[in-house]
Amino acid sequence: MAVATAMMRALSGAEESLRLDPTSTIENISRTLQYQVGRVLKRRGLVVAMSGGVDSSVCAALAVRALGADAVFGLFMPERDSDPRSLSLAQDWAEQLGIPHTTEDITPLLDGAGCYRRRNEAIRRVIPEFGDDWKCKIALLGDRLDSDRLNVFYVAVQPPGGEIITHRLPPAEYRQVVAATNFKQRTRKMMEYYHADRLHYAVAGTPNRLEFDQGFFVKGGDGLADVKPIAHLYKTQVYQLARALGVPDAITQRPPTTDTYSLPQSQEEFYFSMPAAMMDLTLHAFTSGRPTADAAAELGLTCEQVERAYREIERKRAATRYLHLSSLLVEPVAAPDHI
Repeated sequence: MAVATAMMRALSGAEESLRLDPTSTIENISRTLQYQVGRVLKRRGLVVAMSGGVDSSVCAALAVRALGADAVFGLFMPERDSDPRSLSLAQDWAEQLGIPHTTEDITPLLDGAGCYRRRNEAIRRVIPEFGDDWKCKIALLGDRLDSDRLNVFYVAVQPPGGEIITHRLPPAEYRQVVAATNFKQRTRKMMEYYHADRLHYAVAGTPNRLEFDQGFFVKGGDGLADVKPIAHLYKTQVYQLARALGVPDAITQRPPTTDTYSLPQSQEEFYFSMPAAMMDLTLHAFTSGRPTADAAAELGLTCEQVERAYREIERKRAATRYLHLSSLLVEPVAAPDHI
């Protein structure tokens, strides 16, 4: 079933709380962006990194509505592990929007920083035969909604023409793989600010509310931006705006992917405990203070499943709180008694 259709189908009965008026929402976001970019940030336009996904596609369209096509700069930043289709989808949408754009292949920068080498070194400590030409990803295996077990990450690798092999990742190797992979988001952000500086533009961030709330971003990477047009919108609502903004079906019906590893990787298998549409509804119920019994009846889950989902939401908020913090200043004040 198409992703957009699945998202919209989730909006029934009690889930109507996630339905919005796309026309008024687009108008409100556009007015706010005009004010923020022109009056607060005092910049001439917006740089939008376009990945071929629905979030960045919607942000680019909103920027055009707010500032005009000539004041929006689309930036495509593929690298060695990227899906080629991501680039072609982003380029096609930028052409339809009529915005200036360019492609920056960040593979040489990542290679120079040791991104691939450091990642592969960690994987080889677990799977010694892993080759530089193999594909890979990390994932959480199993249905965590029906289990209280700890999250355990696995690495999945595939030799050319061979079968996928999975192996549990020890903590040190997991951290090194993630740390090396985070070079990708931080390098992209560096490139975004280069173009923003030369154009006297601001940088648009593209996280939706689910990603923003649950800390699914890299500090100093995709979490860094001057404005975040859709961080208050659930993923389900982003799809509603995409339909109203005319985002192509080729983008909205494409399964969401991190597009970070050479093997396809969904957000669910890497970070979230359930499909995005259900996670939206669960997060909304939790944020609204809905009792677990009420949420379970509305979402078609058991109370135990909702309780696990609520605990996971709280755990992720606590674990990623530092991602939202500004730099802490050391000032000459008395330290709290509990330190």
